[in-house]
Amino acid sequence: MTLLQEEKKLPQIAYSCYYARSREGEQFVPEHILTYQIAGTFIMNDGNKEYMFKEGDIRFYKRNHLVKFTKIPPEHGEFESLSIYLDQSTLRDFSLEYGYKAEKHQEGDTIISLKPDPLYKSYMDSLKPYQQLMQPGNEQLLSLKLREAILILLKVNPELKDVLFDFSEPGKIDLEAFMNKHFHFNVELKRFAYLTGRSLATFKRDFEKIFHRSPSRWLQQRRLQEAYYLIKERGKAPSDVYLELGFEDLSHFSFAFKKAYGVAPSKI
Repeated sequence: MTLLQEEKKLPQIAYSCYYARSREGEQFVPEHILTYQIAGTFIMNDGNKEYMFKEGDIRFYKRNHLVKFTKIPPEHGEFESLSIYLDQSTLRDFSLEYGYKAEKHQEGDTIISLKPDPLYKSYMDSLKPYQQLMQPGNEQLLSLKLREAILILLKVNPELKDVLFDFSEPGKIDLEAFMNKHFHFNVELKRFAYLTGRSLATFKRDFEKIFHRSPSRWLQQRRLQEAYYLIKERGKAPSDVYLELGFEDLSHFSFAFKKAYGVAPSKI
């Protein structure tokens, strides 16, 4: 089970367990997520900042962001985490029932580290039998647990109100700055368009005005330039670079690299 699931219906409560170091491709975070790190280390990067979480840490992901992550199990142990997905439908219903509204749009970090609190700990402990909660017939109980999570967040971190109940879509932002920070994320152009507050057609038109080439061509050239720098100047191995820069597999990366620079990346 992956932590984040794009273009699929997200589980409302998800348990992750890994026995070995697992480097996964970038993902789009479509909903707010509250996560408890049960065991192991979790490293994330949103294109602007790197975050690290260890056993016992609690974190909150804001929706509509791109992230890369690495999961590292403890020595002789398993990587474990428990995540609660707070979808827009649940939050809208909660907003109507309790009268909560966002007063202003908040920027800030993509991921927020939450300070330990007994309410968080007791709540996460109550989710240990998560498999039973996800079984058919427990829909009302599951709904109550999601509402409980929202109430605890508002109690312990009341500043999150303006994040939880901000139902606006991404606004139009500086396309050049965004792409230069996020070119290494391997997502569809429609996702880049959405995150920069544009339709796909407008995104392509604005992109060519700024970069004077198509998005697909620019992305490949920019990724290859970064790969050349990382391999030649930083001494990184091609096998460590291709996923980091948004290439789907090593053979495709090697072919594109050789075509661009006339030599295989392993020969640099």
